[in-house]
Amino acid sequence: MPTSRRRILLVAPSLRFLGGQAVQARRLRDRLAEVPGITVDILPVDPVLPGPLAALQRIKYVRTIVTSIAYVASLVRTVPRYDVVQAFSASYWSFLLAPVPAMLVGRLFGKRVLVNYRSGEAPDHLARWGWHAIPLLRLAHEIVVPSGYLVQVFGKFGLRARSILNFLELDRVPYRRRTTLAPKFLSNRNFEAHYNVAQVLEAFATIQRTHPDASLVVVGDGPLRASLHARAAELQLRNVTFTGPVKPMEMGAHYDAADIYLNTPLIDNMPNSVIESFAAGLPVVTSDAGGIPWIVRDGENGVLIEAGDADALARGALGLLADPARALALADRARAEALETYTWNAVRPEWLAVYGATDPIAPATPSREVTVGAAT
Repeated sequence: MPTSRRRILLVAPSLRFLGGQAVQARRLRDRLAEVPGITVDILPVDPVLPGPLAALQRIKYVRTIVTSIAYVASLVRTVPRYDVVQAFSASYWSFLLAPVPAMLVGRLFGKRVLVNYRSGEAPDHLARWGWHAIPLLRLAHEIVVPSGYLVQVFGKFGLRARSILNFLELDRVPYRRRTTLAPKFLSNRNFEAHYNVAQVLEAFATIQRTHPDASLVVVGDGPLRASLHARAAELQLRNVTFTGPVKPMEMGAHYDAADIYLNTPLIDNMPNSVIESFAAGLPVVTSDAGGIPWIVRDGENGVLIEAGDADALARGALGLLADPARALALADRARAEALETYTWNAVRPEWLAVYGATDPIAPATPSREVTVGAAT
């Protein structure tokens, strides 16, 4: 039976390394803290060691060992004080190093264990690492994912999952209705190979041949930083600004300044940047990787192109510039969807139902997607 009181521990990356898991964990923590009867805290999977021990975290390989020891120790100290342990999860080694210890310690102390799996790499992860990943995922009492796409992926491997969508803080995303369009573009993804930011640069080179005054702001950072800067120089691009990493609370200004959002991943799930663009009134041209077709419908609330096709991306962007009325119609529908679907009020009853907590405002509602399968 649901109870009116729950102590919830969110186990997630810290905001020292900007990413979707960290952002959604903080949003969820802040909103849950407003619910009567809920106590919620975040335990970082990447704790900073105190004093001189911090120097060890600057040494490759040693960093992983000492951080993991500190993380597990913090779990053993902290988990007994909570009713629910919710571990945010990516794939591969990150899965083993972050959510798995939280699940094991949660089970050890008899807590309700949730895995909030968020990676678009799930199909490959479960196919190649499934011999151990699938049994470990069954340690969770429930698997929560942010899209129907991942529900289907998990179902193929005999795992039941519940979909609860990402949500936005709308007051942090300035809205502008773009009745006219300028060739001002924005990209906001980390510089990882699977996010394929180089394709944005290649498409922009084509766009600049038609619109010499076009500008591009590239937000993000990561291991491909040097190669992306080199690619921009090789393509002789003009008016390209690499901002480096930007804090979530500062991204609103970049969405507001742009007129078209470009997104080019080869692997993805439910990118926050796309639904933030929806909320900002920013027309979206995106690849169809992974779960993106679950949120972007071509010709309805955005432009969807085949992943890896830079020419199609450029055509999609140029098509919007040539037909601003169409771009406005897409953006209006996307904005309406953001207001209805990607808000705390929309997902609050679903989260409280997962925690087994009573919602004093609205009754719990069934999840959007649940497959048949086994998760114990």
